[in-house]
Parts: sequence; structure tokens; C-alpha cells
Amino acid sequence: MPHEELPSLQRPRYGSIVDDERLSAEEMDERRRQNIAYEYLCHLEEAKRWMEVCLVEELPPTTELEEGLRNGVYLAKLAKFFAPKMVSEKKIYDVEQTRYKKSGLHFRHTDNTVQWLRAMESIGLPKIFYPETTDVYDRKNIPRMIYCIHALSLYLFKLGIAPQIQDLLGKVDFTEEEISNMRKELEKYGIQMPSFSKIGGILANELSVDEAALHAAVIAINKAIEKGIAEQTVITLRNPNAVLTLVDENFAQEYQKELWEAKKGKEENARLKNNCISEEERDAYEELLTQAEIQDNINKVNRLAAVDHINAVIREGDPENTLLALKKPEAQLPAVYPFAAAMYQNELFNLQKQNAMNFLVHEELVIAVEMLSAVALLNQALESNDLVSVQNQLRSPTIGFNNLDETYVERYANALLSIKLEALSQGQENLSWNEIQNCIDMVNIQIQEENDRIVAIGYINEAIDEGNSLKTVESLMLPTANIKDVDPDCAQHYQDVLSRAKVQKLMDPESVSKFLWLDEIQYAVCEANMHKDKAKQWVTLVVDVNQSLEKENASDILSVLKSSVCNTNDVLPECADRYCDALAKKKEQKSKNVTTEGSWLKLTVPEKYDYYYNVDSKESSWVTPESCLPKESWLDGKEIEDIIEEVTADYIREKMWSASEDLLLRFQATSSGPLLRKEYEARKSFLYEQEEHVVKIQAFWKGHKQQMAYISRRQTFVDHIPSIVKIQSWFRMVTARKNYLSRLQYFRDHKNEIVKIQSLLRANKARDDYKTLVGSENPPLTVIRKFVHLLDQSDLDFQEELEVTRLRGEVVTKIRGNQQLEKDLNLMDIKIGLLVKNRITLEDVISHRTKMNKKKGGEMQILNNIDNQGIKSLSKERRKTLETYQQLFYLLQTNPLYLAKLIFQMPQNKSTKFMDTVIFTLYNYASNQREEYLLLKLFKTALEEEIKSKVDQVQDIVTGNPTVIKMVVSFNRGARGQNTLRQLLAPVVKEIIDDKSLIINTNPIEVYKAWVNQLETQTGEASNLPYDVTTEQALTYPEVKNKLETSNENLRRVTDKVLNSIISSLDLLPYGLRYIAKVLKNSIHEKFPDATEDELLKIVGNLLYYRYMNPAIVAPDGFDIIDMTAGGQINSDQRRNLGSVAKVLQHAASNKLFEGENEHLSSMNNYLSETYQKFRKYFKEACDVPEPEEKFNMDKYTDVVTVSKPVIYISIEEIISTHSLLLEHQDAIAPEKQDLLNELLELLGEVPNVESFLGEGAIDPNDPNKANTLSQLSKTEISLSLTSKYDVGDGEAIDGQSLMIKTKKLIIDVIRNQPGNTLAEILETPATTQQETDHAADMVSRAIKDSKTPEEMKHSQSMAEDAQLPLEQKKRKIQRNLRTLEQTGHVSSKNKYQDILNEIAKDIRNQRIYRKLRKAELAKLQQTLKALNEKAAFYEEQINYYDTYIKTCLDNLKIKNSRRSIKLDGKGEPKGARRAKPVKYTAAKLHEKGVLLGIDDLQTNQFKNVTFDIISTEDVGIFDVKSKFLGVEMEKVQLNIQDLLEMQYEGVAVMKMFDKVKVNVNLLIYLLNKKFYGK
Repeated sequence: MPHEELPSLQRPRYGSIVDDERLSAEEMDERRRQNIAYEYLCHLEEAKRWMEVCLVEELPPTTELEEGLRNGVYLAKLAKFFAPKMVSEKKIYDVEQTRYKKSGLHFRHTDNTVQWLRAMESIGLPKIFYPETTDVYDRKNIPRMIYCIHALSLYLFKLGIAPQIQDLLGKVDFTEEEISNMRKELEKYGIQMPSFSKIGGILANELSVDEAALHAAVIAINKAIEKGIAEQTVITLRNPNAVLTLVDENFAQEYQKELWEAKKGKEENARLKNNCISEEERDAYEELLTQAEIQDNINKVNRLAAVDHINAVIREGDPENTLLALKKPEAQLPAVYPFAAAMYQNELFNLQKQNAMNFLVHEELVIAVEMLSAVALLNQALESNDLVSVQNQLRSPTIGFNNLDETYVERYANALLSIKLEALSQGQENLSWNEIQNCIDMVNIQIQEENDRIVAIGYINEAIDEGNSLKTVESLMLPTANIKDVDPDCAQHYQDVLSRAKVQKLMDPESVSKFLWLDEIQYAVCEANMHKDKAKQWVTLVVDVNQSLEKENASDILSVLKSSVCNTNDVLPECADRYCDALAKKKEQKSKNVTTEGSWLKLTVPEKYDYYYNVDSKESSWVTPESCLPKESWLDGKEIEDIIEEVTADYIREKMWSASEDLLLRFQATSSGPLLRKEYEARKSFLYEQEEHVVKIQAFWKGHKQQMAYISRRQTFVDHIPSIVKIQSWFRMVTARKNYLSRLQYFRDHKNEIVKIQSLLRANKARDDYKTLVGSENPPLTVIRKFVHLLDQSDLDFQEELEVTRLRGEVVTKIRGNQQLEKDLNLMDIKIGLLVKNRITLEDVISHRTKMNKKKGGEMQILNNIDNQGIKSLSKERRKTLETYQQLFYLLQTNPLYLAKLIFQMPQNKSTKFMDTVIFTLYNYASNQREEYLLLKLFKTALEEEIKSKVDQVQDIVTGNPTVIKMVVSFNRGARGQNTLRQLLAPVVKEIIDDKSLIINTNPIEVYKAWVNQLETQTGEASNLPYDVTTEQALTYPEVKNKLETSNENLRRVTDKVLNSIISSLDLLPYGLRYIAKVLKNSIHEKFPDATEDELLKIVGNLLYYRYMNPAIVAPDGFDIIDMTAGGQINSDQRRNLGSVAKVLQHAASNKLFEGENEHLSSMNNYLSETYQKFRKYFKEACDVPEPEEKFNMDKYTDVVTVSKPVIYISIEEIISTHSLLLEHQDAIAPEKQDLLNELLELLGEVPNVESFLGEGAIDPNDPNKANTLSQLSKTEISLSLTSKYDVGDGEAIDGQSLMIKTKKLIIDVIRNQPGNTLAEILETPATTQQETDHAADMVSRAIKDSKTPEEMKHSQSMAEDAQLPLEQKKRKIQRNLRTLEQTGHVSSKNKYQDILNEIAKDIRNQRIYRKLRKAELAKLQQTLKALNEKAAFYEEQINYYDTYIKTCLDNLKIKNSRRSIKLDGKGEPKGARRAKPVKYTAAKLHEKGVLLGIDDLQTNQFKNVTFDIISTEDVGIFDVKSKFLGVEMEKVQLNIQDLLEMQYEGVAVMKMFDKVKVNVNLLIYLLNKKFYGK
């Protein structure tokens, strides 16, 4: 961006040669092209600033101005400025430039340029300056347009319409890049630059005005002034021939008044003058105003108006408006600078307030603006840190600073720079004139103080030289000297110290001055004060210590020493007595040699100056006093300190080797401490270095002492051997017995603790063994043997299994029952809604209610009497069929590929129903971990199959309706996922619904209509506003925009709450849904490897948010997210609020911005982008889940170790349907003939019907309702215990897996009763009789327990027989099986069959995990059943609500309906109903009522020949309609009022009767109600 250069700094124009450099021709040509580009940029800046003044509007930056003018909007606004009658704002196309900013130039933008050209033609600008329209619009010659603007500015200035354009050439700067870019642009178009400097000459030639024309124009002005008509005067003033400038028609009256007074004054003067002059000698202009006088008066009026305007804008307080007012040429004020706009405003406002009239006249403004401009330039120089420029500005006479000494200009500049930096740090942009003046005054004061201080220093040096201490102190205490801490009592000492300092300075060869300067004098004074303090401290120490010794007051010695010595750490409290003794001893020695005793003490400080103190008179002096007798019996300070130091050092040496670390630190703090510590460390180091020798010396001495003691003791023992032996024997016996009894008593006293310790040890051993079992890769047999009992099934296991099985059945039954009940209730809702519209449908409602009650009463009762018949009868054939079905559904359940293929073989409508019924039933709605694991495997297989075969593009998943995705979402929204959605969304959705003040409406048309309705409601009068408007028209009203903005703010706030609830609850999202999202992402990426991460995450978002969560947000009542009472519902405002939130989140999840018809919501696009980033992270984290095998701890042996067989609850109809579908699509599902599915289907044979499925005798053949009974029986659910066809069987070919299972069970039986370290060792070692007996007892106990086990939990027959074998036979069978397994590669004898032991250990671990999971499943089933019961209770509440409503309807009918009375017997059929009379109408009458709209092939005038008879039949709600033409019966149709109401409910307005008669459905219902039901 350009910036103005300081006027005071003269610099060469861009590219000129300012020194003697010599350029080559190429360089000069390059410089010339750069100059042209720079000059053109200056002209652009001139045009920009001139237009901004005219338009009072900011234009684009200079480098973007050309492009900004191409649409002609600014040119048309300029035309409106100088020719308002030609161009109005309504004529300017795209005046706000919204169309241009959105989609660029439009051909209609050329209309703006054409209007500008016509406006210039209307005011008379010569056409030689005009550009072509294409020069502007197509950018063919933009410089021509700028050239025309310059010419226009000069022309308007001469007309007095606009200010003069500024000359900025050389006054603005552009960067090298901006100049180079402009040069390239000019060279690109090959434009010849017009000569801007010749505009004035060309304009003068084109507008040549001769003297006669000018004279005539002036005469016309004078005549107009005489007439006194202001408007006519302005017209004559604006005559181009008058060459007057700055004429403003708004000031017509002021011009007239001022010119008239001036003219009258001139006539009066001429009259007085012309009394003595003849008429021939008189000049016409002696009474007429000349052109210059007219111009002066115009300027005067303009100036006064400008001053008024300036004062007004100053009061308003807007700096920008104030700056524009000051810049106007009419104001005739000095130049102002935009960067100081705020300063002009603030300073002028303050001046205005100080003025008594609160008004600044022109002279005051001129002075103030001139000074403020100078201050602004000074601030600019300060900001650029240019000291030279700052000094130049300070010297400027216009700035008007007081007391400014040019000698110190540099110092002023430095001070101002520091103040400026401080002001900028505090947020102040410019320094005011007063602040600068204060700074100058402050510097002057500092200079004066420095001068005074120099004089004072001279006085001090003179006093020092004279040697007069009193004069020296007086000079030091001079205020101008500013010497601190001067004490008059130390005058002599100051004199001595200063004299010594001055002598040293004179002796210093490097010293350049003979005087002591301020800092040296201050240092000497401080040094003298330190001497004084040290002397006082010394006196206190000597006096107090000696007096305490004389008084023999030892207790005070320590406190005296502590308070008086230099280093208080030197005085140790532990040495108090030692200090006292040493000092007393020294004083006593010194007193013996005293001959004469005086009272003076002497101290040399610091061995240069003597200090004297009189003990008796307390007098002190730095000069030797007369008759100075020393007090020789007293200890002086050095002696006292030496004694203290010696005593302390001795004590430290004594205690150093045994001192603690804290005591060592205290010793270290004394004056002698570091030295003593150093000696100590050196000694210690020496001892450590000589440690070997020290040890030898110590050992030698200790050995010598021990040897001597040993020899002496040994001789004593030799002399008393018999006695010693007796004593030892007796003592050993007593000691041993005492220890035994003591130990025994200890055990008795601590019996409980011992038991605990033993338990702890056993527990630790068991814990270690269990860790080995769980963590070791190859757990040993001894460890496994300890935990095989965990594989036994306890009574609690059986009870829990039975409870889980029971709860699964109840949950599945409840889910299916609730689903059917929900469908019935939804249909009941519709029936009730239709009933509200017409009472004739009440019987249908009652009929539907009766059916619902029958279902509620329980369909299962029908089979109560046939429990022992049908497929569950005990005949061998039926049992075989049952087992085959169980094996078939086990195969379908565990091998998901079959169902996956079957789903895609069926049509869409059939596959959806098949999924909702059979598939979810087959997996018990994933009521336990095993079934959820298998269902997820099905989902994964089906999804991968669908993507592989049906998805051609990435977006097909989003735009289509994939079957598997629909199935996954449906499952996770069911009973299992519903609680998740409720936890996820219920709190925030309830908060939105409960907020009655929340209204979110982002539809401009609806907001507009609501606003109009509100206006009419408030005023009670019809609004003049149109009711039907478009979105664009609605958005033109500020009220609509404000309401939309408020809605948007509320929408963002509420959306944030929902988003935070979703994102913060990732762990609540069902694992199955997250896993399928992961499979979906990976599968799409595998098929489309080029797909970006964003595309993949959008697909994940489509599943997780759009399909799973979005519908629940829009309709929380429909997805049981919130609790709704019977009859309760969400109102339209609440529904719209939720829909708006869902819409925003949907756009954010798919990263789709608001465009097109949602353009009015584009302000939320930034919010959508931010929200998408949060969603993106959420979707990415949602896919980060483990595989189902890891999550559910499932593998191929899971079904083997479970206690009970998997059970499903499925209806007979679903079994038959599944059988039929498998047979129908058998070739596609299992194309291989050896496929196990084909074998099972072959065993089952043809698809049975319900009767054959149940068997003979299940249905009474004479039952008249046999069909209904069969239909209800087909919906009866039975339980199937699923088993694999290839479980271990008797004598059958056993595969490796089955043999492994059987062998494991045999090994477990063996190792329980026979110990051993390895399996081979146990198998090879014969069992003992006791082991065989124990084994047989265990098998008997197992048989007893198995007899109590439910049938579905028993093991296969072959395993039961193996369990009864003796121990040795089991071992032989194990050996045979192991050899077989080794051949198949399952085990190896090289590692001692460790593989099968590892499998047993794994079974033990899985059994523990299974028990844990079973408990969790039991709790989850109980929770699910509770939720289902609550939902069922809610449905019951709705049913009761409907019962009450229907009863009320019946009561009302009995009371109010006189024409027809409904009476119901036990079956709900009406009795005794009276038929209404027929109704006859002509077609013309029905046409007149609006019921009949027209008859094909029949004119309206023929309608009178057509009649219709409407007759009520015996069936309620059924009407016969007969048509006749000219009395001849033509056709007959039957109308059902229920069908009519259904049409009305679905919004059908017109229907046809007789295939040619068009009738209005609503009016026909009204007619039937009125004529037949009295409505």
C-alpha cells in the first residue's frame, strides 16, 4: 500500500539518477519503464483519493483500483455526485456489488459506464477525453479511463462542483513488486500512456473563453444579484464562462446574501468617490463585483459553511469524518494527515470544549490544524525512529513549542523517542502537543539541574582543597549537589577521605581530570559512613565485653558477643563458658602490666584513619584528642575477636570428626569454618588414601590384644576341664528344653496368626500356579492338575444356565410381542384419527380393538393341549426331524455365508421381512455374547458380499439403500440399541423439547409470514405487506434478517449441545455398530484404493449419524428416546427445532455446505466446517475397535466348553418359510453337492405345511374355524436346541477336532486320580487299587449329578459311556487317541503331548471367562427384560387410553345420536339399526354445491337431466349410489365411507365415480355426514 512521505524530507523521484552513477542503455531503458509504471501508480492514487473525497466512501487499494472500477459502480456513483438529475441510485446496476462479488462481471455492468459517459456529456466535458466502454469493461485501456477522471476533476474544480485533485507524484511510495507488476500489466496490453501533464492545456483549448464571454458572465452575475433570486444567482455563478470554482448550489441563499452586501458596499464607495468624477471617466467595475471579488465571496461562504461542518463533526466524535471535513478545500486549512485522524479529533474536541462558545472559528482552526499537523509529522518521525527527522520537525516554526533550545535538540529527540515507545506499549498511538511540550520542559529542568550540580561540585572541590572540614560539609549539603547521607558530625572524616581520594586521583596518570566528580564524591561519603558504622560497632563490642568481665557477669557475654561481632555465626552457643574463661584470663593477664589507666579507646579504620572514644564521657573523635591516655587494662576489639576465633576453632577441631551434617553446616558458616573444613577434608582424604596401612595397624593391635586374652582364657579352661563339661551338658539340656517349651507356647498363643500365614502361603502358591496356568505358554501338568476341578459344573452353573435360557426366551418373546403390539397400536392411531373425522368408523375401531385384545390374551394358549403332539412328540421320526431342523439352524447360525447369499437372492421386499423376522430370531436378537458374535460375522460377510457385487462407486453406499446397512441399523435401534440411543440423546433432546422459549425457524418465507401475522395481530388491521413472497423478497426485510440471525444463533447453541453429547459418548455407541463401520470403511477402501480418507469417513458418518442417530433426533417419540404419556405428542415448533438441529448435523457430518436454495444459511458454513472436523475425528475413533474374536473371546472350541446348548425361539411359520427359501435358492447358496447344507435339506425332504408339521391329531378336522386355527398356530413359537451334526457320536468316523475334545475329557478324568509330572509318565505308570477306587467313586458322583442335569445340558451318549470306563482302560484309550492325533498333526510326542495339555489349560481359562460373561449376560438380560416390560406397560397404558376413548364415544353415541343407535352384543355386531331415508340430487344441484366437479362427455347445461340416488345399506358405512339419465337408470356403484376417509387422510381431493363423474372427496364426506348422521 502507498504511504505519504514526510514533506520535510526531500528525496528524488523514483528511478532518477541521484549521483554520478553511469547506466548502460539497457539499464536506462529499464529505469524509464519503471518510471512510467511508478508515475501511473501515482496518478491512480490521485484519482482514488479524489473520488473518495467526492463519494465519501473508501475505494479499493491502489493496486486493485483498476479491477474495482471495471464494473462501473463507482463511476456511476461519481456521475450521481456531479449530475444527480441524470443519474439516481436506482439506475445504478448492482449498487451494492453483491452480484459482482458472487459471480464476477455481468454484461449489464456496462450500463453503469454508459451512464457515467452521458453524465459527463451533460455537464459539457469535451469528448476528446472520453474512453470507450470496452476500454473499461474489457480492460482494453484502463489508463484512458484514469486520464478521463483527471480531466473530469479539473473541469469540475473550475465549475466549483468538486475539489481540486492532488499532485502526489514523488510523494507516495510503492514497493518494487507493485511497480514491477504494474509495468508488466502495461506491457501486456501494449497501452500508450496518455500525457496527464497536458490535461490543463487541452481543456483550455477545448474551453477557450475570451474576455468578452467572461465580461458577459460577470455582468449576468451582478444582474442576478440585483434581482435577489438565489437560485438564478447560482445558475449564473455556475456558468463555465465565469470561471468560478467551488460553487455549491446548497449555499444559494448564503451566496446571494454575501454577494448582495458586497455589491451594496462597493456601490456606496463608488457613489462617494464618483461625486467629483464625470460619467465618461467612470469605470463600470467600480459599482460591479469583479470575477475575483465574486470568487472571494464564494470562498468566504464556503469557508464559513466548512467551519460549521467541521465543528459539527468534531462534536460527533468520529475521527474519519473529522479528517474528511478538514481535508475539504473549501475549509482553506493547512494539510492534514490520515494517520493522525484520532489526534485531530481528540485535540480539536478538547479545544472546542475549552472555548466559551463551544465553537472554533476559522483562525483558531488554522492555527490548531497547522500545529497538530506538525505534531503528527513529529509522531511519524518518532515511529520511524529517525533522529534527524525528529530534530528537523522540532526546529519547525509551525509547531510552536515554548522554551525550546536548539542547542539541546538531540537530547529532546532522545527523550521523545523513549516517551513515544512507552506510549506505544500502553496502546497510545500519538503523543499530544502538551505531552511533547511537557517532555521539552522536563529536559530543560534536567539540564538546569545538571548545570547547578556542576557548580556545586566545583564548590566541594574548592572546600576540599582549602582543607576546611566545616566548609566541606556545607558544600556537601548543598541541595543542588544532591549528595546523600551526609552527617555533619563526621565533617573531619569526610575531609580526610575526600582529600585522600583527590590525592590518589591526582597521582593516577590515566586520570584526565583533577576534580572529583559527583559519583566519586558520593562514593567517598558512603565509605566514610561505613567507617563510622564500623567504629560504633567496635566501641559497642569492646565496652560491653569489658564491662561484663569487670562485673563478672558471664551470662551476658554470649548475648553481647552475638549482638556486636561482625559475623554472628562465629559465636557458638555451646562455647559460651569457654569464651568467658578465655576473655577473663586474657583481661587478667593484661591488667597485671598496667601502670597508668586512661579512658580513651583507639581504633584504626581501615588501617588508615584513627578513631577515638572516651569510655567515661562517651565522646568520640576522628582527631587525636588532647591528653589522650589509653585504657590499657581493657581488651581491644582485635583481641576479643582473636580469642573468639581461637576458641571457636578449637571447639570445631574437637567436634569435627563426630559432628552431624547439620552441625558441619553450622561450622562451615563461621569465619574459620571453611579453613577448618578444608583441613578436615584433607586429613580425611589422607586417611582414606592410607586406609590399607591404617587397617593393618588396627588389625595388628586388635589381634595382639585378642591373642593375649585368648591365651589367658585357654589356660583357665585347661585347668577346669571336668567342671566345664558338666556345666555345658546341663546348660545345653536346660536351653534346649526352654527353647522347645517357649516355641510350643508361642505357637499356642498365635494359633490364629499361624493359620492365616499358612493360608497366605497356600494362597500365594495357588496364585503363582494360576499365573503359570494363565500366563505360561506351556503350563506343566502339575499345575493343570490343580485346576481341573474348575471344569466341573456346579449346581449354581446349572441354575444360572437355566435362568439365562429362560430369560433369553422371555426377551425374544417380549421383543416380538412388543413389535406386533406397536404395529397394532400404530394402526389403532390411524383408526382413532379417522374416527375423530367421522363417527361411522367407530365399529371398525371396536373391531380392531377386539382383535388386539385376542392377541393380548395370548396365542400360545391354542397349543396348550398339544404339547405332546406335533414335531415335539417323542416318536422317533418326529425326533429325527426335530434334530435335523436343529442341525440345519445351527449350520445357518455358525456359517454366515449361507444366509449372506440367501439375502441377496431374494427381492428387496422379501429380504427385508426375512431379516426382520427369521434372521434376528435365529440369533435371538443377539441376547448373549455368542449370538452377538455370530450375528456380527453374518453382518460382516453380507456387507463384504454386497460391496463386492453391488457397489460400483464410492457414493453408492450413501445414495443407495444397502440391504445390510439397513439391517445393521434396524438391529441396533432395537431393544439392544434403543437404550444406547436413549442414553446418548435423551438428556439433550429433552432439554430442547422442554425449552418453551426456543424457536428455530430458518425458512425466510415462514419467518416473514409469521412476522406479518404478528403485525396484524398487534395492530388489528390488515397489513399492506404482500403475503406471498419469494425467499429473496423475504430477505430484503431487516426484521426477517434479524429473526433469522437469532434463529441461527440459537441453532448453533443447541447444535453444539447435541454434538457434544454425541462426541463425548463414544463409548456408549454399540460395539456392533462400530465394528460394522470399521468393516464398511475397510471394504470400501479395499475395493476403491484411490478413495481419500475424507470420502471413507463420510461413508462412516452416513452410517453412524445419518442412518442411526438422525432419525432419532428428528422423531424422538417414534424411537422411544423420550417418555411420552398416552395421548401426548411433540408439537410443530418442537419438531421443527429438532429437525433444524438434525439438518445442520447432517450437513456437517457429510461436509456439505449450505448453497443453492439454502443460500440464506451460508453464514453457518464456517460452523459446518468446524463441526465436520470434530465429526471426522469422532468417526475415525469410532472405527478403532478390536475384532469380535478378541472382544467376545470366541474361538472354534467355545461351543464345546459351554454348559448348555444354544437355544432359539422361532415360529412354525418362520421355520417353514426358511425351509422353503433354502430349497428355492439351493443351487445359488450351496452349489457343491457335497455341501453339508444339501445333505440336511435332503434329509428334511419337501417343505411341510403347518398341519403336517404339527402332525396328525393336532387339529380337529371338523373344526369350522380350521383355517383361522392353522393361521394362529403358524405364528406359535417353539424352542430349538441347536446342535452340530458332527458332534462326537458312537462308532462314527471321528474327525481330529472331535477326537481332541474326547481325549481331553479322558485325560482330565485320569489326572484327577493319578499324579505324575508328565502325561507320558502317568499313562505308562499302572494305577493302584486305591486310585481305581477313587476314580470309580468320582464317576458315580458324576453320574448322580448328570441324572439331575436338564436334558438340553447333558453331554453326548459317547462321552457318557467313556466316562464309565475303568482308569486303566481310559489310559489305553488315551494312548490310542494320542497316536491318532499325532498322525493328524494335532499333538506331538516330542514335547510330551504338551499341545493337548495347553488346550486343557485354555479350556480352564475359557471356563472362568465364560462364567464371568454369563453373569454379565444375566444382568444384561434382566435389564433388557425390565426395559421391555416398561415398554409393554407403556403400550398397555395406550391401550387403556384408547379403551377409555372408545367407551366415551359409545356413550356419546347412545345419548346424542337420535337417528342411529349402536348396540353391541358379545361379538360386536350392531342390532336394531334403523336405515336412513334415501337422498336424491340432480347433477346440477350437486354441481352447485361443489360436490360434483364434472361429467365426461356431458355439457354443464345437461346436468339437470342427470339424477343421483344415495341409499344407506344395512352394512354400516356402505352406500349405494344409482345414476339416472332422463329417468332411465344407468349405473350403480357402492361407496364405503371408510375408503373415503382413507382418501381424505392421504390427501386425495378428487375421485371418479362411474369412471366418468368427478367428485370432491371432502364435500362428499360432508354431504354424507349431514344427510345420514346429523353432522
